Amino acid sequence: MKKRQSNRISIKMKVILIILLIPVAVTLFTLTAIIWTGLKNPELIRKSANALLDMQEKQSGTTIPEDYIPIYKEAAEAYGIPWTLLAAHHRIETRFSTMDSLLSPAGAEGHMQFMPCTFVGWSYPGCGGLGKGKIPKHDKTNPEVIKKYGGYGVDANGDGIADPFDLEDAMHSAAKYLAKSGAADGDIEKAIFKYNHSEKYVQDVLGFFDEFEAYRIETETAH
Repeated sequence: MKKRQSNRISIKMKVILIILLIPVAVTLFTLTAIIWTGLKNPELIRKSANALLDMQEKQSGTTIPEDYIPIYKEAAEAYGIPWTLLAAHHRIETRFSTMDSLLSPAGAEGHMQFMPCTFVGWSYPGCGGLGKGKIPKHDKTNPEVIKKYGGYGVDANGDGIADPFDLEDAMHSAAKYLAKSGAADGDIEKAIFKYNHSEKYVQDVLGFFDEFEAYRIETETAH
């Protein structure tokens, strides 16, 4: 009697194991097919991977942090540009300041990724090339030095320091730069291109700008 019961349990377990292994087998088959297709057509794999990355890029981090909106509005109003343009740049530059480091390999710094020479002024001694320069920290954040050399750094909170790693200072500095580059006159595309000389960059920022403008209109209408 015990032996027969044991056999029944064993058969039942086999059935369960077979059911559990079916998804694994399907997954392995699919992966094998993808790899085989990739070996025969690497371009297809590359395009698929790029499409997946683009989709993830568009879906991640598109919601504007509510706490940042008053800062965008204050900076944008001070320089006569749309606050949604600042939000779009902020999203593209540092994913709303959620990137692990606010310092790029090229040397761009802070929440809005300013090159030091743009922040302090290109006439600062030693500035050239991409604009990383060799600027001491005490000069890099000194409003008087920035004023002297024609930089875009702004001490927005009045603490005596213009700091690209301070959110308010960074937003006012970016607003000042974008306004000067054409955004204050309504030439949004020109201003974006001036910020980063890349057509792809322009399209990426414009994409979020349009999305955030729709959000702004919707919320203003609702209120």
